[in-house]
Amino acid sequence: MAWVRRVRTASGATAVQIAESVAGRRRIVRHVGSARDEGELGLLIAEANRLLARDAQHELDLGLTPVAPKAVMAPAPAQELFPGQPQERRWVRRAHVLKTSSGLLYEALAGVYTGLGFDAVGDEVFRDLVIARVVEPTSLLDLDRVLAELGRSSASLSTRKRTLRRACAGGYRDTLAAACLTHAATHGDVTLVLYDVTTLYFEAEHEDELRKVGYSKERRVDPQIVVGLLVDRRGFPLEVGCFEGNKAETATIVPIIRQFQERHGIEGMVIVADAGMLSASNLKALDEAGLRFIVGSRVTKAPADLASHFRWHGDAFTDGQVIDTITPRVATKKAAAVNDDHKRAEPVWDPAMHERSWRAVWAYSSKRAARDGKTLTLQENRAKAVIAGEQAARTPRFVTMKSGSRSLDEASLARARRLVGLKGYVTNIPASLMPPAEVITSYHDLWHVEQSFRMSKTDLAARPIFARTREAIDAHLTVVFAALALSRTIQDRTGLSLRRFLRTLKPLRSATIEINGVINTYPPSIEPEIQPILTALQQPPPRH
Repeated sequence: MAWVRRVRTASGATAVQIAESVAGRRRIVRHVGSARDEGELGLLIAEANRLLARDAQHELDLGLTPVAPKAVMAPAPAQELFPGQPQERRWVRRAHVLKTSSGLLYEALAGVYTGLGFDAVGDEVFRDLVIARVVEPTSLLDLDRVLAELGRSSASLSTRKRTLRRACAGGYRDTLAAACLTHAATHGDVTLVLYDVTTLYFEAEHEDELRKVGYSKERRVDPQIVVGLLVDRRGFPLEVGCFEGNKAETATIVPIIRQFQERHGIEGMVIVADAGMLSASNLKALDEAGLRFIVGSRVTKAPADLASHFRWHGDAFTDGQVIDTITPRVATKKAAAVNDDHKRAEPVWDPAMHERSWRAVWAYSSKRAARDGKTLTLQENRAKAVIAGEQAARTPRFVTMKSGSRSLDEASLARARRLVGLKGYVTNIPASLMPPAEVITSYHDLWHVEQSFRMSKTDLAARPIFARTREAIDAHLTVVFAALALSRTIQDRTGLSLRRFLRTLKPLRSATIEINGVINTYPPSIEPEIQPILTALQQPPPRH
């Protein structure tokens, strides 16, 4: 009895063999081949089953198949001259697979790349670098393997390095940014843009002018850079920039916005950023540049901003309650007087009347209050444990030192519990142009830029960076910027995450097969559930 068996080899491949049992002992009759992926494995198993099915005489086919004689109208001359001489049988090699590739995946990504207008760069090697970054982020040395899996012949390593230098010196990012803006303006809305920063670390021991040790969002002590990303309200990238690793977040937003304005000549738009960008100088610079902004406010400003509400209504709020008031531009005692708690009605912000203040919108959520209350309880318990000596740690929140002994700061804890559930937003947009609900909704779109950063760090493996010079770092960010645009477009059009999209299309492999000396490439079979994905990639999403 013969059967097909699969064996894992020392190289990591899967060997397909035909075995039989003779007198109770297993014997390998034939080695069909070795596969390194699921596509090749399926073809080898099918070939092994075919050999078993054709074993009509209980002897395995050795792969030599006689060629069927061609039908002729008259006998061949040799047959006429020597009618009794037996004819020599001709033998040909069996069909075998030369290679397989995920060419369909490459064609789909190349179509999105062209649809975004990135072909304006005019560099096929750069296009391959971007597509390879989307499929499987890896080093320049390993790029040959990734492109071979996609059915592409990779350029030499020196050519790839020259392409990266050309991407930095040739203004590729300017061309890509212009194409991104055109795409966003055509299929979305660029009147409101979102901004955030992150840090990317390096596998390096020493600092230089750009790579410096600073506050790391990953809590690392390696040299790093600060990366600022500007996206539209759907998370599609519009601008990217890098700064020194020890540069404060608040010092990055104005340069990125000015760079975006100068590149595209845009004047009026709304900038949305989190509370980390809330500084008096930033807001003043944005306002003087004629830009609207919406930034998160710190909860510590709530007592001054809501002084009138606390005086007349206490600290009771209802779920979904919104209070539209004003907040001082500079947190000083003199500036706190902009809110008169003797007036029951909240002031309506007017840029002409309130030159020392901005508009502030505060919202209360019972769900947020429950979450904040749970956090405060945990912090209170930790503070009590430190005071009692049950837990050794640095001085936590709500612990105060008096006469060399620790005690619970009851006043600070009471103030914090009074503000649970509140979230503030600072803007220079009058209520006549944007109601409070729209201010809150616009700020909540910030999760899109956070999602883009997560995609850059995980799916596109933007970190760690092994480049050393600023030019190489800029080229790396340019490739990641273009790959992020492709990834966001794929997600928007198909509704699939990038990982699921790749898992769906990558197994669809074309096969190059040699049959009787003739080489042909056969495309993959596309199942009915795959066709809608390919169709969605060719059709841009509706305008928002």
